[in-house]
Amino acid sequence: MADSSAPLLTHLEDDEEENTSQPLNFDKIFEQSLSGFGLSQFLQAILVGIALTFDSQQIFITVFTDAYPTWHCVDHTVCTPATTDVCKLPRSVWEWDDGFKGKSVISEFDLECSSSFLRGLPTSAFYIGSIVGGVFMAMIPDGFLGRKQLLFYTTLAMSLTGISIFLSTSIWSYALLKFAIGVARSQTGTYAFNLIGERVSTEWRPRATMIPFTLSVLGFMSLSGISFLVRHASWRAIYLCTSVPAAIHSICIYFFALESPRWLRVQGNYAEAFEVLKRISPGKRGYLESVSSRLPSKETLEQSPSSSIMDLFVRRWAFRRTVVVMIIMFGLGMMYYGVPLAVRDIKVNMYLSEALNAMVELPTFVITPILLEKFNRRSSVLVNCLVGGALGVFCFVLTLLGRTNMAFVFELCSFFCARIGFNLMAVYMIEMFPTCVRNFATTMLRLAVVVGGACCPIIASVGRNVPSISFAVFGFVVSGLGFFVLLLPETRGSSLCDTMDEQEQSDQCRSGVSSRLKRIKI
Repeated sequence: MADSSAPLLTHLEDDEEENTSQPLNFDKIFEQSLSGFGLSQFLQAILVGIALTFDSQQIFITVFTDAYPTWHCVDHTVCTPATTDVCKLPRSVWEWDDGFKGKSVISEFDLECSSSFLRGLPTSAFYIGSIVGGVFMAMIPDGFLGRKQLLFYTTLAMSLTGISIFLSTSIWSYALLKFAIGVARSQTGTYAFNLIGERVSTEWRPRATMIPFTLSVLGFMSLSGISFLVRHASWRAIYLCTSVPAAIHSICIYFFALESPRWLRVQGNYAEAFEVLKRISPGKRGYLESVSSRLPSKETLEQSPSSSIMDLFVRRWAFRRTVVVMIIMFGLGMMYYGVPLAVRDIKVNMYLSEALNAMVELPTFVITPILLEKFNRRSSVLVNCLVGGALGVFCFVLTLLGRTNMAFVFELCSFFCARIGFNLMAVYMIEMFPTCVRNFATTMLRLAVVVGGACCPIIASVGRNVPSISFAVFGFVVSGLGFFVLLLPETRGSSLCDTMDEQEQSDQCRSGVSSRLKRIKI
């Protein structure tokens, strides 16, 4: 027994000597310490991802608060069941259902006979605020405050503004506050997604980064339940029921969420970065304590983070990468936001179609990690764009042929592909840009999605003259722009980089390996 164990002990000693003799850097320590995905990491991902739950509720809340309420006749000698236009009736012969006018924004501010522009002003103000806030926050350097602090301030500002809507006295003050909410929440998703992505290993990144997306969809679905429970109360109650929990959650982020260790490393706070790693992965505490003494006290960084944003435009490879990804995200934004908007041209039940579109998103968070782990990034995005675009064109053709039910199935499938494409690109973007500019780059790319979505109402309106032509437009656009992914580097299996020089060297290394493999095959 002693003889058989001796070689094993010798083997372990050799491995230990080999490990201690290998040069260490922060990236290797990061990957080793976070090689698993334990309970602490999962809870941290949930804590941060819940921010997207409240963000999703603010995006769709006007569907319920600004809805046109139902009414009934009081004087049946003037008002008859055949009457459909309340604006043609004297105000004394009809009343809002439930006996009070504050059930909806429309009824409280007497907008039932106002123009569609005035009724839609709060929603428009919200999206304009999201665009303005996105541009403004894109200018904030990645070295300012940090991932956790930025997420805390944006969620807190969004929730406090939502609570203050309770005090709005007119449609104009309400629209102004909606604009402020749009500005505050514009980059909540960016900060939350990057914070989660920078706290997991390369192996677990595809699965961990789907957590915030799942919570976002659940936020939209939970909004329906909240609105149903307070359906007999004022529309202001919906804002309180969503904003007060969001404020409490922002405080939880401040006290319990952990900062990105990669961001701390870029700032030179190595001691704090190691403490965060120990708290995220307590099972690796012994390993981290043993290797912390072997890590050089100060690593050489390429530059200060404050100058990294300009470097994103000065370096040719970085600028080209940003432009290419924005083009792809523009096409996916048109498909993702446009397909549910154009479904009205198929002549199916609107409430059923929106509910099914929301439910269709949930399986994508299971399929996306499989695609990321089994296939290359570029091929997954390209095939998905081509399939999604073809489904959109088929939807247009089937509508012309009068096959409404089949066309609706293809609509759901095309929306399914658009969501998968967005998920794939979200992870792809994290891997293509270093920590020092990741927030800024991701912000710019998400703006491309918003701009693509802003074009959808114009394209969808064409469907009034040519039924469902918008599906064909979305399909051709996303298929054509999907080919731009061939200009991007492949990042599957690569760890995240923290500086621009590291990212450039990593890309060159992968490119060299790819070229050698091609020559070997030839």
